[in-house]
Amino acid sequence: MTVWERPEPQTRPAPVPLSRERIVAAAIELADEGGLEAVSLRKVAAKLDAGPMRLYGYISTKEELFDLMVDAIHAEILPPEQAPEKGTGKDAGKPEGKGTDWRDALRTRAHRTRQTALRHEWLADLLGGRPSLGPNALAVTESSLAALDGLADVDTVIRAVETVNAYVTGAIRSEIADRRAERATGMSESEWQDAAGPYLSGMLATGRYPALARAVHDGADVDAGTAFDAGLGWVLDAVEAKLTPRG
Repeated sequence: MTVWERPEPQTRPAPVPLSRERIVAAAIELADEGGLEAVSLRKVAAKLDAGPMRLYGYISTKEELFDLMVDAIHAEILPPEQAPEKGTGKDAGKPEGKGTDWRDALRTRAHRTRQTALRHEWLADLLGGRPSLGPNALAVTESSLAALDGLADVDTVIRAVETVNAYVTGAIRSEIADRRAERATGMSESEWQDAAGPYLSGMLATGRYPALARAVHDGADVDAGTAFDAGLGWVLDAVEAKLTPRG
């Protein structure tokens, strides 16, 4: 039985009222401040001024807590009109589908996912792998699949959404890893490049890396958002090629 199927204990007013929603909100605050390593049932209980054992009536393991945190954050990826109604699992509004341009729908979803992950960097550590089964995450998946519904056979639609998701997850993880490195070293991207420049120039001068040398010397320096959008466009072009029947 998943945590979403298991009912919560009856609310007790004393000593501190608890709910899964309050527990998850506290855990997200801890994760936003210090990453996933800052989250434990004991630390969440302390933040809520409650005994740790009380939390086990609502959540059995830290993995369940992470599942609930991920699903809560997925609500930020969906536009408000598509978010499930609290406590029901029912969609509040009609998902984007055949009436919406599929490229716009998937592009919007990708950018909202990136923006959400940049607000909650720990999310990058939990993206990928087995799909989240919470109502918000299911609504995100439904919206992505619905955008392509009827444009190709179901297997092609599934692979298309998986491909876009893989790109988005990889790009987000790379960007957040760079942000973490900047904080760890205390150097901005340009400062790091200046510090590593003499070594890299020496290595490129050996002539052993001609393609890399051309990329370094001739390639445009773009910000992370521009790079993300460009790569996303190429992925969507590839998806479109699979959706277009060959004449």
